Amino acid sequence: MTTIDKDIDPARRAFVRRGALVLGFSLLPGAALAEFNAMGLPPLADARLPGSLKNTPMLDAWIRVAPNGKVTVCSGKVELGTGVRTALIQVALEQLELEPGAIRFIAGDTALTPNEGFTAGSHSIADSGTALLHASSQVAALLRGGAAAQWRLDASQVLLRAGRAVAPDGRSMHYGEAVRGIDLHRMAARTSPLRDPARYRLIGKPLPRVDIPAKLAGGAAYVQDLRLPGMLHARVVRPPRPGARLVAAGLEGALAAARALPGVRQVVRDGNYLAVLADGEWQAVTAMNALNGAVRWEGGAALPEPGAIHATLQALPAQDIEILRTGHVPPPGAVAGRAVSARYTKQYVLHGSIGPSCAVGQLVDGVLTVWTHTQGVFPLRAALAELVGMPLDKVRCIHTEGSGCYGQNGADDVAADAALLARAAPGRPVRVQLMREQENMWEPYAPAMVTQVRAGLDADGRIGWWDYTLWSGSHNERPGNAGKLVPAWLLARPIAPSPSLPMPQPEGGGDRNALPLYEIPNARVVNHFLPVTPLRTSAMRSLGAHLNITTIEGTIEQLARLAGTDAVQFRLAHLRGQPRARAVIERAAAMFGWRAGVATRPAARRGVGFGFGQYKNIMAYVAIAVEIEIDPDRNAVRILRVACAADCGQVVNPDGARNQLEGAIIQSASWTLHEQLRYGPQGIASIDWSSYPILRFSGVPERIEVALLDQPGAPFLGVAEAAQGPMAAAVANALAAATGERRHDLPLLARPLAA
Repeated sequence: MTTIDKDIDPARRAFVRRGALVLGFSLLPGAALAEFNAMGLPPLADARLPGSLKNTPMLDAWIRVAPNGKVTVCSGKVELGTGVRTALIQVALEQLELEPGAIRFIAGDTALTPNEGFTAGSHSIADSGTALLHASSQVAALLRGGAAAQWRLDASQVLLRAGRAVAPDGRSMHYGEAVRGIDLHRMAARTSPLRDPARYRLIGKPLPRVDIPAKLAGGAAYVQDLRLPGMLHARVVRPPRPGARLVAAGLEGALAAARALPGVRQVVRDGNYLAVLADGEWQAVTAMNALNGAVRWEGGAALPEPGAIHATLQALPAQDIEILRTGHVPPPGAVAGRAVSARYTKQYVLHGSIGPSCAVGQLVDGVLTVWTHTQGVFPLRAALAELVGMPLDKVRCIHTEGSGCYGQNGADDVAADAALLARAAPGRPVRVQLMREQENMWEPYAPAMVTQVRAGLDADGRIGWWDYTLWSGSHNERPGNAGKLVPAWLLARPIAPSPSLPMPQPEGGGDRNALPLYEIPNARVVNHFLPVTPLRTSAMRSLGAHLNITTIEGTIEQLARLAGTDAVQFRLAHLRGQPRARAVIERAAAMFGWRAGVATRPAARRGVGFGFGQYKNIMAYVAIAVEIEIDPDRNAVRILRVACAADCGQVVNPDGARNQLEGAIIQSASWTLHEQLRYGPQGIASIDWSSYPILRFSGVPERIEVALLDQPGAPFLGVAEAAQGPMAAAVANALAAATGERRHDLPLLARPLAA
C-alpha cells in the first residue's frame, strides 16, 4: 500500500542551529554532486546552473529536435533496474508537452550523451533529472518563441501540445518547424520557465516503466542477451586467488590442447591473463574448463581469518580524519552519569548479482566499441583506453543494462576482458561472460567496517555529548584508471591501481551518515580511513550508511531508555528545528500504530523497532517501523510488517519511488540478518548461492506499507538508497526488543538466537 501526501510545505528547510549539531541542508545543496561521482566529469562550466548542467551546459547535449519534429532526449545516467529511465523520460515529456512514447531516449553512450560520471548514490534524478527539467523547459520556451516569431505573435500566445506549437486561431506546426532557424547549441540559462507543478500531467503520476516489457516477456533486455552478427564467445580463466601466477611447466601443452578443441578460435595468454575465444558459448565454456583443469597456479596472498577481521582493520595503518568537532566531549574514563558505549561491526558483503557480469567488444577500423553494464561509461572509457593503449576518441562505451548491479560488481572488469579480447579478434564482436564463481571470487565487495560510539545524557535527559569513531576501507574503487580493473593486474606488464582515497563529506564513503542529525551540543566524529585492506572492496548501495545509521539509531534507542522516554518521542525532541525529518518520523509512527512502551516484549518473542535517517544528511528522509517475530529453534526472524514514510522532494514516478523503497527494505533486511562473505586463508569460499547466505522468498516481509510525503515543485532528492540504513536500524532495534539483548555485529543472525 502506498500513499502520497501533497500537503507538506515545500518551503520548509532544515538549518544549522548554533550550539547544537543539526546537520541539515537545503533540498538540493551545491554539494549534491558526490566527489566520487564527479570523477572524470567535464570541467565545471557554471556552478550556478542546476543539476548536471553545471558541467554540460549546452542545451543540445540534452535535447535535440530533428527537422521532422522528432525529439531526442539524452542522459548520462543509466538504467540499473531502478526505473530511472522512465522517470527521466517523464521529466522531459512534462516540460516539452509531449506524450509518452513521443521521444527517443538515449542514455550512457560516450559518443552521444552528456558525461555525468557514475550512475550512483541516488543522484540520477537529483542530477540528471534536474538538468533535464531545466533543459527541456528552456527548449520548450525556444519552441514557443520560434513559432511565435514565424506567426508574428507574442510567445505567450503560443501553446505546445503533443509535439506541435499551436496558435490561438488553431494554426499549428510541428517542433521541427518551430525550431527552424534556432540553434540549440547554446548555454543553458540559470533560471527556467518551469511549468506550474499544479499543472503537471506526468510528473508525480505512475507511468509504466519502459524497461519492463522485454524483461517480463523474456525478450532482449540485458547485455547478456546481446547477439551481434559473426559474434565470438569468450571465457576467461582467473587465478584462484589474487597474486597467484601461472606455473610454466606444462603450460604450453595445456594451451595447445585447448586450441585443438572443437570450435575454439584462439587461446589468448598475456602474462597471467588467460582466455579462450570460440564460435559457440558452450564451446568456450568447455575450453575454459579444460584449461582450468590443466594449468597450475602458484603463490598468491592468504586472506585473514574472518573472526579476526575487525581487529585486523583496527590495527591497519589509517588516515585519521576528524569530520566533526563541536563543544567538549569527555575523554574515556571521565564519564559520569547515564551513558552508552558500544562497538558495532559489519562483515564483507557480496553484491550477489542475479546474472554474472557480461560485456561485448568489437574493434572495427581502429575504433573499439564496448557494450557494457558499467555504472560509468565515461570513466570506464578512459580506463579501457589506457588498458589497450588507444586514444580516448577511438574508444566508445555504450551502456546496455545488466542483470544485477546496485554498486560496483564485475561489470567493469568484464568490460576490460571484452576490450582485450576484441583487440585479439579484429572485426569480430566478442562476447565475454563471467562464470558465477569468477563473479563471486573477484568482484569488489562491500567493505567490512567497525564503529565505536560513546554517548551520554545531560541532567535534563537530553543527549549531552557524542563521541563516534569508525574504521573502513575504501567504498570507491571504480575505474578511475586501468589499474582498478582485474585484467590489468594479470597482464605481463601489469598496470598499478591509483591510490585509494577517502570520499569527503558531506556525502562521504565509509563515513556516509556518520554525522548524526540530532541536536547534540558536544560531539566528535572521526573517520579512520584505511587505504589498504585485505580484500578488494568498492561501492555497494548506501556505502557506510548501512552500519553508521544502525549504530546511531541503536544508540538513540538505548539513550531513550536511559532517559525513561519513548524512542520515537526522544527522536522528535532532538529534531526540533527539522520539520521534514519530524514529518517522516511522525508519519511512519502513525502508519505503524506506534505506542509508547510497546518495543520491549521478549516474552512474546515479538519486538518492534524504529529507524530514521536522511540519506547523506542532504537527500531523502526515511523513517521505518517494523515488527518481527523470532524463532530461536530455527535461528530465524520473521518480519511481520514494515511501515515506511519517505520525503524525496518532488516525486516523479510514485510507483518507481515505492518500488525502490520496498526493494531497499528487502535488500537491507537480507544484509542485516544474513549476508556475509565466507572466506579464509585459502581464499573466497562464497562461490555460489549455496555458500552465500541470503534472504529467501520465505523471509520477505509479510506486509510493507509506504507513504511518500510529496513536495510538489521542490527539487528532486533521489530515493533509491535512502531506506537501507533506516531499515537495518529498525530490524536491529526490533531484535533487541524481542530478545532483551542488543546485538552489535552484522549480520545479526550469524550467532544463534538464545532459546
